[in-house]
Amino acid sequence: MIRLEQLCKQYRLGGETVTALDQFTLEVSAGEYLSVMGPSGSGKSTLMNMLGLLDRPDSGEYWLNNTAMSTLSEEARAAQRNSQIGFVFQAYHLIDRLTARENIELPLVLKGEAPGQRRPQVQALLERLGLDRHADHLPHQLSGGQRQRVAIARAVIRKPALLLADEPTGNLDSHSGSEVIALLEGLNQEGITLLVVTHDQAMGERARRRLWMRDGQLISDSAGADHAAG
Repeated sequence: MIRLEQLCKQYRLGGETVTALDQFTLEVSAGEYLSVMGPSGSGKSTLMNMLGLLDRPDSGEYWLNNTAMSTLSEEARAAQRNSQIGFVFQAYHLIDRLTARENIELPLVLKGEAPGQRRPQVQALLERLGLDRHADHLPHQLSGGQRQRVAIARAVIRKPALLLADEPTGNLDSHSGSEVIALLEGLNQEGITLLVVTHDQAMGERARRRLWMRDGQLISDSAGADHAAG
């Protein structure tokens, strides 16, 4: 599903050149569950931005479902991002003036789906995630765990093949965090490829495949025998 070959990315910070990705190579099969760990500044967020088509590498290539992303226009990249990739962030990024239902529905509105098509999909997700009683609440009326569940629902309403989660439990208490992890893992078991960036080692070790980064490089890939067999 994903193939990265020799990705490099540098930024200028305070007059210095920082190498965020350094000859980064990786292959990910459809349906995998991976965590990405490493110290701050190791390149985790840059990697997620590349995978999510939010940024372009300086060199190297990214194939998504056998399509080279470097050959695509910005419009085509946006189309790939909207159809293939879902995002879950630590800060939720919900729209404050929209209800939980409207936040979840937004990707389908932007896609141009008719109300009669999109509303049953939204309702089904609300019920599945235990949000049906909070469907008409605004984000500030929801708990952190509820807001993250709304964010996850919005990310998966278009049935993406790849779900990228950046510190998805970072703002949550342990109980809400456990609920969010269980939800993400359930989606992975249904076939979504799940990649979680985290500083939480306990959360990272739940993944079947664990990547460790340092200085923009992949220094450990604990695929292991169980992963290889799967």
